[in-house]
Amino acid sequence: MKAVIRTRSLPGLLLALLLAALTMASPAAADTGVSTIGDALRKSPVYVDPSASAQLSTADAEALAKRIKDADKPVFVAVLPADYPTANLFTNLRTATGITGLYAIRLGDRFDARADSRVLSNAAVKNLVSSVQGEDAKTQLTDFTNRALASMGGSAPASWGGSSDGGGGGVSGTALIVAGGVLVAGGAGAYTLVRRSRRRREEEQRAALDKLRVVVDEDITAFGEELDRLEFHPSEPGADDAMRADYERALDAYEQAKSYMAAATKPEDVRSVTQAQEDGRFSLAQLAARREGRPLPERRAPCFFDPRHGPSIADATWTPSGGAPREVPVCAADRARLADGRDPMIREVDTDYGRRPYWDAGPAYGPWAGGYFGGGLLPGLLVGTVLGSMMSTPSYASDYGTGYGDFGSGGYDGGDVSGANFDSDDFSGGFGGGGDFGGGGDGGGGGDFGGGF
Repeated sequence: MKAVIRTRSLPGLLLALLLAALTMASPAAADTGVSTIGDALRKSPVYVDPSASAQLSTADAEALAKRIKDADKPVFVAVLPADYPTANLFTNLRTATGITGLYAIRLGDRFDARADSRVLSNAAVKNLVSSVQGEDAKTQLTDFTNRALASMGGSAPASWGGSSDGGGGGVSGTALIVAGGVLVAGGAGAYTLVRRSRRRREEEQRAALDKLRVVVDEDITAFGEELDRLEFHPSEPGADDAMRADYERALDAYEQAKSYMAAATKPEDVRSVTQAQEDGRFSLAQLAARREGRPLPERRAPCFFDPRHGPSIADATWTPSGGAPREVPVCAADRARLADGRDPMIREVDTDYGRRPYWDAGPAYGPWAGGYFGGGLLPGLLVGTVLGSMMSTPSYASDYGTGYGDFGSGGYDGGDVSGANFDSDDFSGGFGGGGDFGGGGDGGGGGDFGGGF
């Protein structure tokens, strides 16, 4: 009888074991759901799927999360298994998390990212993703995060919580009394320090403006020489109203640039000077095309290497010394130099350490570059440069102004809760399209991240 009972119970035992295995597997499957990942990212900037834990250790994930929180930026990092479904992954994750920011995903040995464009431009995301391809998980995620933090805007979401001393946020009465005494006793000294600080800041700005005057005067002189070389006369044979309008706009821009520079009192004022010159040089390019019977040029940013070269004609890949590759707008001459493996003709300026490229010459060149490269181009162009790092610091806006793209806060809000109310185009394209490096489980399409500037 006992043998019969054991024989009949064996299938039941197997069935029970199978059901138990399925039950135990269910939570693991649920852990990989987009909703679960979104919930986790609302609480912490880094999520590592249990089945992908070999890629990034708990200690490394915690260190990366701390780095992001300390920087107070809305960066979200997810490490997922290689076979995780990629269809609409970024759009779905952004919807599930519901927070404006930059989203980076490591999928096996593949990596890609997307961001709300008001936090970080599409061009900047593309350059950042391309710069870390082929690295191991820890190095890749660390490098990407550090470079992104130096370029993006916005602040961390409130749901991550702030720093805490573990005391429940309370302040003792003794501490308040002591603090009050210090404030009263140090009031006069503090006022003196504020005055000295303000005076020192004004002196630094004057010194920076004096250095900029040399560079801007060179720009204005070069612009005037272009006007002279053109030798256009409004009454010359073949001149029409469109040509005369181009010429008048160029002349107006030339006079405006001189007037704006004469009235400048701080480095921030230089932005309007270089913006006027950029407008004027484009008008000259239009005039030249009309006179020669060529198609009118596309409105593009100036040549990145030296705005005096005039409007760019294309984007080209360039790698600065010690930096990562990025796409930059170039003139015809510099495009040919790069294609031949030669160095472009870079605009260098005087510094305390000798002649240096303008992007390594100091913070005052932010407004100068901002006038030439408006419309959010600067973050992608200056990733990893001295100027790019300076422009991402909180103090930069107060000293040199805002509005140079996605640097700093500058009106670019990140970390806000927007739910599903966001531009899905910022997160479109197949996985692997963000860096334009191919691959991707669902076609590798680039979406908005495959184009240039």
